Amino acid sequence: MSEEKLSGKNRMRHRRRREPSSNGDDEGDGSQEHHKSSKTDNSMNDAVLTVGSKSMEPGTYWLTRIVLLRFIAFIYFVAFLIALQQNKQLVGNNGLLPVKLHLQKILNYIGGEVNQEAISFAPTVLWFVEGREIDVCLDRIAYGGLGVSAFVLITGAANMPLMFVLWLLYHSLVSVGQRWYSFGWESQLLESGFLAIFLCPLLTVRQLPRNTPTPWVAIWGYRWLIFRIMLGAGLIKIRGDQCWRDLTCMNYHYETQPVPNPISYYLHQSPELVHKFETLSNHLIELVACFFIIIPWRPLMMTGAVIQIIFQVVLIISGNLSFLNWLTILPSLACLDDKFYSIFFPEATNRRLRTIQREDRLGVGPPATVSVYIRRVLNVCLALLIGYLSIPVVQNLLSSRQAMNTSFDSLRLVNTYGAFGSVTKERTEVIFEGTSSSDPRDPNAEWLEYEFYCKPGNVSRRPCFISPYHYRLDWLMWFAAFQSYQSHNWFVHLAGKFLMNDEETMTLVDHNPFQGGEPPKFVRAQHYWYRYTKIGSKEAQRGQWWTREFIGSYLPAVSLESLYDYMTNQSWDLPKYIKRRVREEKREKARRSR
Repeated sequence: MSEEKLSGKNRMRHRRRREPSSNGDDEGDGSQEHHKSSKTDNSMNDAVLTVGSKSMEPGTYWLTRIVLLRFIAFIYFVAFLIALQQNKQLVGNNGLLPVKLHLQKILNYIGGEVNQEAISFAPTVLWFVEGREIDVCLDRIAYGGLGVSAFVLITGAANMPLMFVLWLLYHSLVSVGQRWYSFGWESQLLESGFLAIFLCPLLTVRQLPRNTPTPWVAIWGYRWLIFRIMLGAGLIKIRGDQCWRDLTCMNYHYETQPVPNPISYYLHQSPELVHKFETLSNHLIELVACFFIIIPWRPLMMTGAVIQIIFQVVLIISGNLSFLNWLTILPSLACLDDKFYSIFFPEATNRRLRTIQREDRLGVGPPATVSVYIRRVLNVCLALLIGYLSIPVVQNLLSSRQAMNTSFDSLRLVNTYGAFGSVTKERTEVIFEGTSSSDPRDPNAEWLEYEFYCKPGNVSRRPCFISPYHYRLDWLMWFAAFQSYQSHNWFVHLAGKFLMNDEETMTLVDHNPFQGGEPPKFVRAQHYWYRYTKIGSKEAQRGQWWTREFIGSYLPAVSLESLYDYMTNQSWDLPKYIKRRVREEKREKARRSR
């Protein structure tokens, strides 16, 4: 609303006050005095409306909402892009951990039918999809999420149904993602997305919806979220690995983190004193600076937000931790108000917002409607819900047996977080190899290595830089390296896929040495120590980023025939030609044994 229109409305109010009574009585001199007084009042009103027209007032969050919506839309877009490009290979009908088998196990556990208990156990729209249609539905979920998130990202505006759709679609993936979606950033995105629903108007899709100021409960919900994230991460470290207490964890982190990037290589080789400073700074940021965010004093709160944002940017630069650190920037943005963000917006938007601020200050804004009162009730309900669901979260934070990345409700609305409570001191890697030899024990058999997109393998390959994108299989391979293959049935299934040269699964790896030819007859996995080369060393001069040392066999050489019974017992689908080939091999082997 322009200043001229607003001033005009005030003049109309004063004109109504100056109109003579309907009985036509003459007011005489008193009426003239009243006219003079009204003109003076009107001039003062106009002056008040004009004062401060060039400066943005602090303490409002209209622009903050635009920033929050665009930022979470960006994270959603990346998450759904990952889902589109990887989910069918991971959880599709022909995936490493098929969704249909997971849902069937849940049904068997609860009694065999889709009911409220089943939906509570795994909230997903995939319950209502026939098994053969799951792959199509996975793609539709991903495309739908990409479309809605792109719209919000571009426009900077949304309503409650749009944000609810994003939350519901992603929840449908996380609930059936199994090991691939079992990490803290998935719950964090769902909690952040749930709060984003309440940032928006009910139906209006505008950047500055006049009747819906940014709710305080959503702003404080985000501040409460970043406080819990940082405090939880700090406490789990202090209570966890000894290296966090003696300030040596950063001596190892850059080398042993799940997916290092090129900068990790150089940071790892910093002096010991620098690593101690990094560890101490981490404690101060997570255990002290987090309190700045919840103290309602603008300078301190803004300082706390800037500290947290810079901290997350440093983590983004130093490693590939999916979209975790990008997502953790989001709640810190809620600590910054319109006065801060106005420098990033065009003057037309700022002018409109200054008008809204002046109207609200003078109490001449639009009258409250029924929908406004409904929103106020919803805001109160949201505050009570967050408070109630925070009880076990706070209890967990205070407990000496703190659990990290845990949800206490099936919808993951309020969760507990933490990261790197323990730090691995040495890096091990599992390397898949295949051979065309008929005898895997033949010392002359040629074993060729598979190469993943970002997981260390070839010692001369430069580490990748992919954040906020994320390769889920590469991440799980890091966990497999310090456990056994028996703990990961997907690992055995992956070996079987390599033996079949499965076209869909091969999109998850960067290099398949048997691409375009006959699949390998045997596949195995070898275990290695991996260490960074020293800058300037002979290995580094030869172009090596890593040195490696053989530990031993991780998965013994297996063939399709040896895996056939296991894969069949797991109810994993096998192509008909594979079944026929295995049967023929078994008959041939039996014939030779006679």
